[in-house]
Amino acid sequence: MSQTETSTAGEQQELKRGLTARHMQMIAIGGAIGTGLFVASGKTISTAGPGGAILAYGLIGIMVLFLMQSLGEMAAHLPVPGSFQTYATRYVSDSFGFAMGWNYWFNWAITVAAELVAVGEVMKYWLPDVHPAVWAGGFLVLLTAINALSAKAYGESEFWLAFIKVATVIIFLVAGVAMIFGIIGGASPGVSHWTEGEAPFVGGPMAVFAIFMVAGFSFQGTEMIGVAAGESANPRRDVPRALTSVFWRIMLFYIGAILVIGTLISYADPNLLTAADGDISISPFTLIFERAGIAFAAAAMNAVILTAVLSAGNSGLYVSARMLFSLAQEKKAPAIFARVSKNGVPLPALLATAAIGAFGFIASLISPNGAYLWLVNVSGLAGFITWVGIAVAHWRFRRAFVAQGHSLSELPYVAPFFPIGPMIAFLMCVLVIAGQGYDAVVGGDWVGIASAYIGLPVFIAVWLGHRAVKKDRIIPLEQVDVSGLDVTAK
Repeated sequence: MSQTETSTAGEQQELKRGLTARHMQMIAIGGAIGTGLFVASGKTISTAGPGGAILAYGLIGIMVLFLMQSLGEMAAHLPVPGSFQTYATRYVSDSFGFAMGWNYWFNWAITVAAELVAVGEVMKYWLPDVHPAVWAGGFLVLLTAINALSAKAYGESEFWLAFIKVATVIIFLVAGVAMIFGIIGGASPGVSHWTEGEAPFVGGPMAVFAIFMVAGFSFQGTEMIGVAAGESANPRRDVPRALTSVFWRIMLFYIGAILVIGTLISYADPNLLTAADGDISISPFTLIFERAGIAFAAAAMNAVILTAVLSAGNSGLYVSARMLFSLAQEKKAPAIFARVSKNGVPLPALLATAAIGAFGFIASLISPNGAYLWLVNVSGLAGFITWVGIAVAHWRFRRAFVAQGHSLSELPYVAPFFPIGPMIAFLMCVLVIAGQGYDAVVGGDWVGIASAYIGLPVFIAVWLGHRAVKKDRIIPLEQVDVSGLDVTAK
């Protein structure tokens, strides 16, 4: 039995499968709905016009669909907490899995710190005289305590946090459609905002390309369900269902919101650009709720933004703790992080991640434009690197599975667009990664270039460094471990 197989068996004995179908659905939805939709969506319309924004989100959405189908095929076949780290290790090489795991853990550990900074800013709306560190520390303790209880406690808290976000978007869409048809909010603007000036496409192809990156960051988090599969009660049924059905709901929310905003607010409205700087009182959601006659719209949206931030921090703690646990199980991290509590929670890994989040927040107070900014930039590309890894791992898995004489009928879920799906997803992710620092390159800003791309050489250095030390090589297809894990519902 290989080391990976031994690790997998150990994981299933120690972690408890407490996540139900409704938890998995909301984890997938909640991962992709956040401040990118509620606050920054207006900037995308201002940059590329309503048509350009829809085109960009639609193309990135197709890429994410292919990636989630690839992840669904692997996660249903082998539902483990290590997810893409384990898949990269099994199907590509040990070193690639090592780099993927640490890349993802660092990404979300630093994201937790970023969310703590955001919590302080959000709470200023109601209590401006209280120091942000008070709120950051309090919410970090709260989220850590919830995660320390059990996987079910995390799933339940994330269900309700995501429910608030989903309900807000649905109310927004209903109110927006009613305003478009002149039912509430006064006279309808019709399609005038789609035909004025340069609309519906503003700024040409490069503006659409710029939105690619914004859309990509907005959708990051959907892959969390691959990690959660390790604690799903029935992953063979729930993971593919959540990944595919939830995708269409997310696309409906994003495309629907852009349609409503682009129809009711001119792309030239300065509020759309200013709101992206964090002023919730002029976010597109707030503006439209106010025009619909909903009282206290700004306060209500600020509360929703708070739930979005807490949801991101909650999920960040969960997935990064499980990734560190998986790394320790496979002897890629200190053994202490493989320990779990009696409730099946990897407590040392959780506390280590919470400590990194606290350290990052402290760094932001001491050096907001120095060390902390660089930490955030290093993690900025990590999500796209993870997506590239998913596409590569799936390509290798399917080729090895077939090469070893297996039939696709043996898989609980088969990605329908293989091989074109992962190929397109891979190329689009590479394109987005390459375009991260476009403005800095054009402007000759060397500091900006280094800041935008620093995460890529760090990942490559970790990968090649581990490969050199371990003298590791890519696994031949006939030697790839394609065995699965049959987990049935209790």
